[in-house]
Amino acid sequence: MAPKRRQQYRHLPAFVLLTLAENPVHGSAIHSALIDRFGLYKPDTGAIYRCLQQLEQDGEVDSEWDTSGKGPAKKNYRLTSAGWEKLEQWRQDIEMRLVNLQYFLEMYHSLKELQVDKKT
Repeated sequence: MAPKRRQQYRHLPAFVLLTLAENPVHGSAIHSALIDRFGLYKPDTGAIYRCLQQLEQDGEVDSEWDTSGKGPAKKNYRLTSAGWEKLEQWRQDIEMRLVNLQYFLEMYHSLKELQVDKKT
């Protein structure tokens, strides 16, 4: 069962904030970093830029244009103090989800073993 596209990007803001916590970068560098780090998870660039726009509106990142290099200007993003607070909220949320998912896996394996034992 393939995940719905919206669900696939549910945690994208968390990963974008985590990437920006390392150092300020532009959107295309965030995209490359996410693809390099998560083999099966390949968000499209449009989703990343929509996410960055929302994070900026929420005050969790801010940006400035870099016109120093050759080629077109790049908009570099960096985490704000509100972004660090949001990153902490994501950490708490993900830790809670891990506990719940671990419970699910343990129960599943226990029930699966019971089912196998009933058949023999």
